[in-house]
Amino acid sequence: MKPAALILAGSRPGPPDPVAAAEGVWHKALVPLEGRTMLARVVGALREAGIERIAVSASDRQVMDLARELGCEVLLASTGPSASVGIGLEKLGAPLLVTTSDHALLRPEWVTDFVRDTPRGADVSVLLARREAIEAAMPGSRRTYLRFADGHWSGCNLFLLATGRAGAAIDTWKMVEADRKRPWRIAARLGLGMLVSYVLGRLTLTEAISGLGRRIGISASLVAARDGLAAVDVDKPQDLADARAIIAARESS
Repeated sequence: MKPAALILAGSRPGPPDPVAAAEGVWHKALVPLEGRTMLARVVGALREAGIERIAVSASDRQVMDLARELGCEVLLASTGPSASVGIGLEKLGAPLLVTTSDHALLRPEWVTDFVRDTPRGADVSVLLARREAIEAAMPGSRRTYLRFADGHWSGCNLFLLATGRAGAAIDTWKMVEADRKRPWRIAARLGLGMLVSYVLGRLTLTEAISGLGRRIGISASLVAARDGLAAVDVDKPQDLADARAIIAARESS
C-alpha cells in the first residue's frame, strides 16, 4: 500500500523566517527556485514518487492557496510540527510519509528508497544521513550532527508512520524536537544504562531510536539515506543559494 504524504508548512512563532525575509515573501514555501516555488518542488517530487494523496499543513493563507492550486488537501497547522503530524495522521491515516516544505532538493528516488528500505514490521521509521555521505555530496556543508557510536548523523526531514500504532510516537516526537541538539538527554530518557552507554561512546543511534520505540510499545527504525543531499534543507539564505546552484546544475544536465 502506497502511503499518503503530509508536508509541514506551518509558521513558527517569533521573528520572521530569515529565508522568507531575504526573498520578500510571507513564507519560505513560496520562495522560487528555478521558476518553481519550494512547495511546488516538494509536491512534484512526491507525485513523481507515485504518491497520489498529499496534504499540506499550513497556517499562512498564501501557502494554503498555493497548496490547493497544486492539487493538495489543506490542513490547518497546529502549535508545533508534532501536533500537526498528529492531525495529519488522524485525517490521512497510515501509512503516512511526512516531510517539510523547505525540503527543496527532495528527489522521488529518496522517497521510494526510504519506503522500500524501512524494515518490515516497523511502525515508525526516520531517514538520517551519515556525515560522510553529506560531506561527499556537498563538501563544506555545515550541519548539526547527532554523535553516536555508529557515526555522526543528520536528519533528512523524512519520516514514515507505517502503521496506525505510530500515533503513540507523537508525544515522543515532541520530546525529540526539544532535545534534538542534546543527544545525551535523549539517552537519559532511555534509562541510566543507556545514558552510561552514551557517555562511554557505546550507544548507537540505531539502538537509541529502537529503544525509544520500545518504551512506548512500538517498533521504530533508523533508515540510512543513500544520498547525503537528502539532509540538506533550506534554513538560511546560504542554504537557499546552495539549493539554487544544485537545482540549476541538475536541470541544465
